[in-house]
Amino acid sequence: MVHTCVVPHIHLSYQWSPDGADRTADTSPLQHPLMNLLQAVRSSGSIAMAAKALGLSYRHVWGELKRWEGVLGQDLIVWEKGQAARLTELANKLLWAERQAQARLAPQISTLQAELEKTFALAFDPDSQVLALYASHDDALVQLRERAASQRLHLDIRFCGSVDAIRALNEGRCTVAGFHAPIQPSADSLMARTLAPLMQTGRHKLISFAVRSQGLMVRPGNPLQLTRWDDLLRTGLRFVNRSLGTGTRLLLDDWLQSKGTAPEQVPGYTREESSHAAVAAAIAAGQADTGLGIEAAARAQGLDFVPLLTERYWLVCLRDALPTDPVKQLMALLSSQGWQTQLNTLAGYQVPSDTGQVQSLKASLPWW
Repeated sequence: MVHTCVVPHIHLSYQWSPDGADRTADTSPLQHPLMNLLQAVRSSGSIAMAAKALGLSYRHVWGELKRWEGVLGQDLIVWEKGQAARLTELANKLLWAERQAQARLAPQISTLQAELEKTFALAFDPDSQVLALYASHDDALVQLRERAASQRLHLDIRFCGSVDAIRALNEGRCTVAGFHAPIQPSADSLMARTLAPLMQTGRHKLISFAVRSQGLMVRPGNPLQLTRWDDLLRTGLRFVNRSLGTGTRLLLDDWLQSKGTAPEQVPGYTREESSHAAVAAAIAAGQADTGLGIEAAARAQGLDFVPLLTERYWLVCLRDALPTDPVKQLMALLSSQGWQTQLNTLAGYQVPSDTGQVQSLKASLPWW
């Protein structure tokens, strides 16, 4: 087949589903039918089995693959009679590019999804509650948004770094902010010195949300045997970092400062990704050896996880917002047995005993 250069043009669309039907936590919010076909073929090694997994006919899957080969001007499947179906180099590259793009854009896609849901929720049900929430990207919050929507509470989530989230709260751009921090950082740590000036006793109130693990995301089997912070200083290690202003980046910088170690001693320190999912995708694709993140993101990409610390993920709002209906509804949802059971099933998460309850800065953040 003659190879031609095809420059793709991207067109976005969205679908409606009643009451969250056909929506699952592990389903990407953006999907392409070709990628679904290629992934099914790679997973099953057979056109027939791929068709069965997708609930489609063999003829349809075969025809679609041939059609896409015509569109792209290149083979997607190694068509060898009597042999298991294999993806060509191009097809594997397409799957990798799609996975990386999805991971990198996860916070922005989630924001767009929240904006659309909020807009249509108000159109269909003007009595529904809307709560603006800026937060550090978190898998549990994505699931919470789904559960809240079924109860007529629409979380208008904007994912950003922990520092930017609290600043947005202070500037009146949201009602609730989400941030994470180690359970017991020292008062002179970088984390404490960065977050403490952003909150004031009497003005800000914490809402307990979750306990989660942060650690090293590594390839299956942990071939480099990475087990501790100091392993990040190994010569030749390919590390991928989080963006400046994120809580995870603060964790790394805090550790470096505590050791008196310069950032450039971490190979790959300057390479950044915008989310836990994007870091995990880079490792899964073989572009990096490790990166800091949460266990749920590692497991979603089929990676292993080495826990380094346990942290609290907090929601924070201004005291005056506590008696408002959306915030009261949020706290009731967090305190519900249904939500707590769901949170316990998420890898690397634990439900604190005070979930959904209001906490003071002094009592809950002794380092503050």
